[in-house]
Amino acid sequence: MKTTRRKMSLVQLTFVTAANMLGAGIIMLPTKLAEVGTISIISWLITAFGSLALALTFARCGMFSTKPGGMGGYSEYALGPIGHFMANYSYAVSIVIANVAIAISAVGYAAGFLGASFSPLQTCIYTIALLWIAACLNFSGSRYSGKLSSITIWGAIVPVLGISLIGWLWFSPSTWLASWNPSSVPFGDAVGNSIALTLWSFLGLESAAVNMDAVEDPQHAVPIATFVSTLCVAVIYVASTNVIAGIVPNADILSSSAPFGLAFSYMLGSTAGKVVMGLMVISCAGSLLSWQFTLARVFKTSAQRGLFPKIFAKVTDADVPVKGMIVILAMQSCLALMTISPTLAAQFELLANLAVVTNIVPYILCAFALKFILVKENIPNAVCNRNSSIFLSGASIIYCVYALTTTDALTFFSGCLATAIGLIIYMVRFNLLKQPMMLEQRMK
Repeated sequence: MKTTRRKMSLVQLTFVTAANMLGAGIIMLPTKLAEVGTISIISWLITAFGSLALALTFARCGMFSTKPGGMGGYSEYALGPIGHFMANYSYAVSIVIANVAIAISAVGYAAGFLGASFSPLQTCIYTIALLWIAACLNFSGSRYSGKLSSITIWGAIVPVLGISLIGWLWFSPSTWLASWNPSSVPFGDAVGNSIALTLWSFLGLESAAVNMDAVEDPQHAVPIATFVSTLCVAVIYVASTNVIAGIVPNADILSSSAPFGLAFSYMLGSTAGKVVMGLMVISCAGSLLSWQFTLARVFKTSAQRGLFPKIFAKVTDADVPVKGMIVILAMQSCLALMTISPTLAAQFELLANLAVVTNIVPYILCAFALKFILVKENIPNAVCNRNSSIFLSGASIIYCVYALTTTDALTFFSGCLATAIGLIIYMVRFNLLKQPMMLEQRMK
């Protein structure tokens, strides 16, 4: 049966990439950053430069790579099949975790919107329900996902841009300064403590690269979508989170599960706060829709290369891996049940930090692979300067390693364990100890 392929345009890909970052990062971020204080603005600047270096690196990879598979395809240039597998495996694990955290964020804002207080079990049940709904809405294909995301993203853009522009009218320098370092933590520790949180907010900058096989003219669209969306989101993040810190006292932000709604309540009254909470729920749900689609594509492309189980490669007439998505949903449901915590914020932080650590692995692999892509694709220096590419790769890797060093020991070793499990799966699945050439032959 002939497969009907509907692909996203450049504009839709840019919106999907921005939606993945905005919806995943901004929803709960002010509450978590309040634990560190406004000193986190330094972390923002470090992460903004690191993320732009990563974005430019991904842009160049997408522009010159001819291998399918997004980040897995990029990594394969440098490390072969094992690089492809580890990049997609680590990324897939990261998104499985991150999507549960995003769904939890949406539930938190929904609770604030409804004026309700959910128990840990209720939060878990609503989170699982939202994950299933978002996945099911992707069953009709990628173009529908792109169109819906381009609409729902405005649920975040409007209030976030609004507070970034008009919030200064309510901004109090004394309130902002009073929140500088509320716990009196040493400077280096304070900056490091918020690096993982700020990097969490940029998870999704690689979405354009991951979805390259679902977009029209990927060599042209992927670099533009990656850079434009990352630059715009960086400006929005720094402005909006710092404006909130200058409007709402730090203690109030800390106790809020809907910080943007709380800020608008301070500015324009409780009704405006409720409206913003509703918009944020819509935006977060739209982001989850994009992320569930992205996750399914990662599993699908890896399965098509023979790296993941075949069930993830089976698609419908609309090129949607429905059976694979159902398996993924089962994993996410188990994860939500396993991470039930006394508070929504605690569960969110646990998942977000683990998602960051596992996601850094494919970032480092792709940055390392850029030079190999330019060499193996015979890209002349006049088209893409190799020295500047090496600089971008190096800056990206240095930032990623620094981000890893700022995580707590439990999170770091949990991420290492997840990566080690991936290596073991790779070795066992392809029986490489006895037949080292089997995978190479199979992939050819």
